[in-house]
Amino acid sequence: MTSPVETKVPSLGGTDLRDVATAHTPFRTGRLVLWLVIALFVVNFAWIVANNENFGWPVVAQYFFDPVVISGLYVSLGLTVIAMILGVILGLIIAIAKMSQDGLASSFASLFIWFFRGTPLLVQLIFWYNMSTLFPQLSISIPFGPTLASWDTNSVITPMTAAIVGLALNEAAYMAEIIRGGLLSVDRGQAETAEAFGMTKARALWRVIIPQAMRSIVPPTGNQLISMIKATSLVSVIAMADLLYSVQSIYNRTFEIIPMLLVAVIWYLLITSVLNIGQSYIEAYYGRSDRRNAGVARPALDEEASH
Repeated sequence: MTSPVETKVPSLGGTDLRDVATAHTPFRTGRLVLWLVIALFVVNFAWIVANNENFGWPVVAQYFFDPVVISGLYVSLGLTVIAMILGVILGLIIAIAKMSQDGLASSFASLFIWFFRGTPLLVQLIFWYNMSTLFPQLSISIPFGPTLASWDTNSVITPMTAAIVGLALNEAAYMAEIIRGGLLSVDRGQAETAEAFGMTKARALWRVIIPQAMRSIVPPTGNQLISMIKATSLVSVIAMADLLYSVQSIYNRTFEIIPMLLVAVIWYLLITSVLNIGQSYIEAYYGRSDRRNAGVARPALDEEASH
């Protein structure tokens, strides 16, 4: 019998060229040239903007830490925190109501989401601010009976309360759908297993379902938080002294419109950048189980490949 001819693979410096460990990605000259061209355009644009006197960079530096601007920044941040907390709490309640088997609760949740997602946020804010036009008095009374307590609407619905109520209710409608999608992403067997171990539905939801759903809830919630920061600028139309309203009050006096708007833009960019970093850390925290599973599966695959 003739033995098969063995093809010898040349070696380079004692290294077998068949060894994939020595393989490397080929150098892509075209991609490097493309990146250099893009970088050149970006640097050129930044140079033009930095040296354009019409942007008024000295005015931007002068008013960036102005007490009026900082006060408006605090108002925007406070509105964002309060509206997001209320929106998440209400959104969770509405999401659970929409997923329930109770027809009344499910119908109410669907109607709530339909209305507040279907109307512009600016219109909702103006509506709440002008509530006294429809209801001059707010009262607590027994249906078709005597009034127990009454307040003047203008004393209750101030620009602050109108902004909080409008932002929170609008956010609750969006968070309800985000939370509902996250809860539906968890396998139904998890709830059945928890109930088999004697957990109530509420305890199973809090201890089993919600922690697993957080991986699907956190990313869109982070996006909603960033959107909320920008949405607070709408409260300037109801005379709420937020960041945008503060810079508007300054440029109405100094007529430095573009520089003052740049002050607001830079502050918004700084805040959203910090929130993006925080969101990435939170996503990494809730995704640690996937990394552990990947780390366990990797040695098993390597061992199987070695056989």
